[in-house]
Amino acid sequence: MEHEVAKAKTLLEALPYIRDFFGQTVVIKYGGHAMKDEHLKKAFALNIVLLRYIGVNPVIVHGGGPQIGKMLDQLGICCQFREGLRVTDQATMDVVEMVLVGKVNKEIVNLLNQHGGKAVGLSGKDGRIINAQKMEMVIPHKDMPPEIIDLGKVGEVTDIRTGLIRTLEKEGFIPVIAPVGVDDDGETYNINADAVAGAVAGALEAKRLILLTDVAGVLDAEGKLISSMNRHKAVDALEKGVLRGGMIPKVKCCLEAVEAGVEKAHIIDGRLENSILLEMFTKGGIGTEIVF
Repeated sequence: MEHEVAKAKTLLEALPYIRDFFGQTVVIKYGGHAMKDEHLKKAFALNIVLLRYIGVNPVIVHGGGPQIGKMLDQLGICCQFREGLRVTDQATMDVVEMVLVGKVNKEIVNLLNQHGGKAVGLSGKDGRIINAQKMEMVIPHKDMPPEIIDLGKVGEVTDIRTGLIRTLEKEGFIPVIAPVGVDDDGETYNINADAVAGAVAGALEAKRLILLTDVAGVLDAEGKLISSMNRHKAVDALEKGVLRGGMIPKVKCCLEAVEAGVEKAHIIDGRLENSILLEMFTKGGIGTEIVF
């Protein structure tokens, strides 16, 4: 009986958070280990379906880098990385679109639907959701002219059209978006999933942006978790070099999201079961929150 009483108490403790999130949009970037481990995949699906049943509107943006790399290897297509980004020629772009839109996206949709959700898979081309342009990368060099890197079909978001997403939300569907965008000439681009998630959250004026990662969150210079950062603290960490590697673009996209009107952005450990619920519905959370 004590165990059952504790369960009821946990539900009541979550009530203020459930009330606060009711009717609100939450954009979640799904990637990393949470997409590979079968146990975590099931937990993710249950978390998302639960959110929808208690009145939250989850919108999923997913990655798929490892799956793309595996398919390229199988097809014998070589690719290079510059500054952490995959140089994407037309042949590579065809594989990227095939894997992200045709395989990974539909697997996530099927996973959510199997666990009681009503998910719909989309790419940025559907309804021109993600408008993009070719990314220009310039690397400055001391005492030398800057280096201009041609990344091919790598793009950046210029605009998010929210009409289709809003229509799906109203009908009780869970949008699942592959990070493939298109420009005014109909050219297709591969876009970083974190950047897409941040742009979608800002355009939707979402209550939350949540990035699932393979680390505990943002760490300070001593390797300790930073549970909360405001804009000033986050910019300071970027300028002083406290943040490294893949955490830099994640924090930047969170800053852009909160500057666009998102109430809070979260970087959390997707390797932890039920990490989304723990971050949203507990007082302390588990990762790093970034606020304006």
